[in-house]
Amino acid sequence: MAARSLWAVRRRVQRLLTSSAAWENRGWLPPFSTATQRTAGEDCSSEDPPDELGPSLTERALRLKAVKLEKEVQDLTIRYQRAVADCENIRRRTQRCVEDAKIFGIQSFCKDLVEVADILEKTTECISEETESGDQTLILEKVFRGLSLLEAKLKSVFAKHGLEKMAPIGDKYDPHEHELICHVPAGVGVQPGTVALVRQDGYKLHGRTIRLAQVEVAVESQRRL
Repeated sequence: MAARSLWAVRRRVQRLLTSSAAWENRGWLPPFSTATQRTAGEDCSSEDPPDELGPSLTERALRLKAVKLEKEVQDLTIRYQRAVADCENIRRRTQRCVEDAKIFGIQSFCKDLVEVADILEKTTECISEETESGDQTLILEKVFRGLSLLEAKLKSVFAKHGLEKMAPIGDKYDPHEHELICHVPAGVGVQPGTVALVRQDGYKLHGRTIRLAQVEVAVESQRRL
């Protein structure tokens, strides 16, 4: 049995070799040769469609990125326009507030001065009524009483709004607060270079000088300059 099987295999190999030689003599390639396989592979590769998947994905990604950037630009443009509009509105409101402050900044002060005017008006009316009766003593008393009340009210209004009168007598001369009128000889207890006499009172508003005090300054010389 083994001999027969071996003999059958040999016959098959001889047939294959014979058929292969016949194919080569005719110029054909054997069906199982490597050349045939290579040619078939080359034909298959040549018939494959070009790879267009890569460029398509790249182009799509670029388009999506461009759309995203365009949307961001539009968003930033809208934000910029809103910011410009807000700044313009703030500028207008600020300008309006400044103008109102210039016009109505002394509203409270004027309201308090109206009360002073009321006192002065009532005092004047009382003096007019008493003048007809001819009692001079009573007239003077009412005038003094009215003026005292008026002075007290003015001081109260000034203090309320931060307006204070300077008291520079005995202070060292300061050109930022005092206006020099003349020099006077330094008397007893008066130091040279200090204010000896006030001709006109000066005033400060919240610590800032708004009117210089007209003063006479003491000097060592006995001559009045």
